[in-house]
Amino acid sequence: MTADGRTARYAYLGPRGTFTEAALLTLPDAADAEHVPYSTVPAVLEALRAGEADTAVVALENSVEGSVPTTLDELATGEALQIVGEIHLPVSFALLVRPGTALDDIKTVASHPIAQPQCRRWLLENVPDAEWRAATSNAEAAQHVADGHYDAALAGSFAASRYGLSILAEDIHDVADAVTRFVVLHRPCTPPRPTGMDKTTVVAFLGEDHPGALLEILTEFSVRGINLTLIQSRPTGAGLGSYLFWMDFEGHVADARVREALMGLRRVCSDVRFLGSYARADRVRPDIRRGTHDTDFTKAAAWVDAIRTGNA
Repeated sequence: MTADGRTARYAYLGPRGTFTEAALLTLPDAADAEHVPYSTVPAVLEALRAGEADTAVVALENSVEGSVPTTLDELATGEALQIVGEIHLPVSFALLVRPGTALDDIKTVASHPIAQPQCRRWLLENVPDAEWRAATSNAEAAQHVADGHYDAALAGSFAASRYGLSILAEDIHDVADAVTRFVVLHRPCTPPRPTGMDKTTVVAFLGEDHPGALLEILTEFSVRGINLTLIQSRPTGAGLGSYLFWMDFEGHVADARVREALMGLRRVCSDVRFLGSYARADRVRPDIRRGTHDTDFTKAAAWVDAIRTGNA
């Protein structure tokens, strides 16, 4: 429920039967909420921005294929939204077909573009003559198979019953233990309280491209003992050579070392977009180096104040 007594609305990449829906269903707060599917990631995010949804869940990163460019670009440059949580979902695919279909009958296989590379070797070995077709989601691929447009779909096995399909093969992957990272989004708000096992996400825009520009950004984290868990450059769209840097790092904006790093970034970059501080899905507690605890910053500030007032 929302603060005003309404049933909360959660937007996600649909249709029903996607891995995004499976991630959404792991959220305790979503148990009594209305789940609203949208056909694309931009549509999910626009629904949140427009107030059609209270929360959105979208895929951000896969352990095999890396980041999801559409999500990164939308969050980096679109109207501001804020990450309030993350979900790590183990991902394994099934080959879904209409009842009675055999491997030799398969000439087309549909899936989301992120799914196909994770199963490329398996497809080559088992359906070498099949052509791959892109869908906006794996569940949409399953729907297309049910409608007779394609012969098979790579999707979660849980999608089979939703679309009246049979599972011809399960546990399909080229790399075992693949995980997809999903983020939970709100409109801009106060960050969740720190847990001691947190992550912060920002997007930094270079003021100008010059030797050492990236080093200047990384130094703000290094000197404060902050570990980056992800850094990726993306074009800003303003022309060749214009880039932004998406960064995830350990810590919460409430931590002194993170506050100082953010202030440093703001000084050396043309702009910095804060995308959230939130609990890590893996619950890993950072190793805080000597000299970078909150008390260390407090004592250092008190020492400088004493010097300025002649009380050192």
